Amino acid sequence: MRAILYKAKELDVEPPVLRSILASNTRHIEEAFRLVKNTGKRRIAILGLSFKVGTDDLRESPIAELVEMLVGKGYWLAVYDRDVSLARLHGSNRAYIEQTIPHLSRLLFESIDDAIAEADVIVVAKRSPEAEERLRTLGPDKILIDLAPSKSPNEVMNGAVYEGICW
Repeated sequence: MRAILYKAKELDVEPPVLRSILASNTRHIEEAFRLVKNTGKRRIAILGLSFKVGTDDLRESPIAELVEMLVGKGYWLAVYDRDVSLARLHGSNRAYIEQTIPHLSRLLFESIDDAIAEADVIVVAKRSPEAEERLRTLGPDKILIDLAPSKSPNEVMNGAVYEGICW
C-alpha cells in the first residue's frame, strides 16, 4: 500500500480511498492490541506473521507491528508461522524484520503445539490447515482472538473463548 501511495505521489495523484486504508489498518492493529490487553493475560501465542499462506514476506506486515507493540508492553510471546524461517530471510525482507523485530529469533517457535502450550491467549493472524486443526482442540482455559476469521463470530471452539475483528 505504501508503495502504491508513493507512486501516486510521484505522479501527483491524490488517492483518498487508498490513503484511508493505511489509517484503517492502523486501527485494526490497535483494536487487536486492545482485545489482547482486555483479556488480562500476559502469555500470548501469535499464529501467522507474514501476509498470507505461502509467503515469508514480512515487510510492512501489520502483525509484525502488533508483535513489536506487545513485546514493547512486556507481554511474553510465542510466534509460529511455518512460512517464516530466519535462515531463509534475505534482502529487504531481512533488513525490515531486523529493524522492526530484532529479537524475532527468540520469539519464533518450530511447532504450533510448542507456541500454544504456554500461552493463555492465541491470536490467529493467518489461516492454515494445521492451525484450523489445532484450534479445534483448544479447551476452556484458552482465549482465541481471531484476526483472520473463517468462523461465525459467536462460535466457541471446544469451550475456548472466541473473539475477533473484521466480522
